[in-house]
Amino acid sequence: MDAFYASVEQRDQPHLRGCPVAVGGSRQRGVVAAASYEARRYGVRSAMPSMTASRLCPDLIFVKPRFEVYKEVSNQIRAIFAEYTDLIEPLSLDEAYLDVTENKKQMASATAVAEAIRAEIFAQTQLTASAGVSFNKFLAKIASDINKPNGIKVIRPKEAIAFLEKLPVEKFHGIGKVTAARMHKMGIRTGLDLKQFDEIEMFKRFGKSGRHYYRIIRAEDHRPVEPNRRRKSIGAERTFSEDQNNLESMWELLEPIAHKVFDYMEKNDNYGRTINLKMKTPDFQTYTRSKTFQREIRDRDTFSNISQELLTQYWTEAGSVRLLGIAVSNLTRETPDDNIQLEFDFPEAEA
Repeated sequence: MDAFYASVEQRDQPHLRGCPVAVGGSRQRGVVAAASYEARRYGVRSAMPSMTASRLCPDLIFVKPRFEVYKEVSNQIRAIFAEYTDLIEPLSLDEAYLDVTENKKQMASATAVAEAIRAEIFAQTQLTASAGVSFNKFLAKIASDINKPNGIKVIRPKEAIAFLEKLPVEKFHGIGKVTAARMHKMGIRTGLDLKQFDEIEMFKRFGKSGRHYYRIIRAEDHRPVEPNRRRKSIGAERTFSEDQNNLESMWELLEPIAHKVFDYMEKNDNYGRTINLKMKTPDFQTYTRSKTFQREIRDRDTFSNISQELLTQYWTEAGSVRLLGIAVSNLTRETPDDNIQLEFDFPEAEA
């Protein structure tokens, strides 16, 4: 979907149409969860600190997120997908892989399927979607970003290698800013540059990821679309309206977050062996610390005590925090939807 959360808000609040909109955060605190395309023209992006976004775009309008609405729209969209195929692998509320090799409407062209789905999404939701069509997941993912918003890109087998060789490495899905900068220092700026290194050299320089890079530059990705991806973690976090710089106040705020995670585990009878603490400082450095046990933590007080012990042991590394979170992994049952974030908490938004 195109700027999904922001587009839903612009659809439902006509006075926001054509305006730079940021979902989440506030001018003083928090993080942008989504930015409209009008805001993106100023350089505003998701996961950007709200104060930075405000400096880039002084007229930016902050809107409080409505995740229950976004989930409802997401379910509408997934129902449309299901009219064409059962091989649907959701990545988030607004994105999914579909295998339409054999589709329910017996359409011969994957491109035609993508166009039909995009048209149906707009008819039902008045929202636009972009699609990438190719013969594997990696290429389809890259293609989906090429002609955003409201576009489609097809990468055919005979075009794939030439396309990848010209592509800047920072455009490769899975290569982030840090890795891209490291590659630039090595003289690697395009896929063709990347292709000059053999698999052993790539492994030496980038570890397991190097083997992945070696394959994808050659358009090799044999991962199937998985309708039943496994949930690997359950977590919740909160951004605070004021920085916290003492242990007592931090625990007072973290304890209900830990209870929220345990409530979900208890309700779903799905417990974990690893408890993860997340701390984010006022200058946006993130610290994560964890503890793993031989058995799942099934007692609320034990879960709470371990969370408190982690905070007590490591809070001084951060010193002052703007965000705290607790997550649990190594679950009894790793179930569909990969990871679940119970709470995306932002300070009160400003209209």
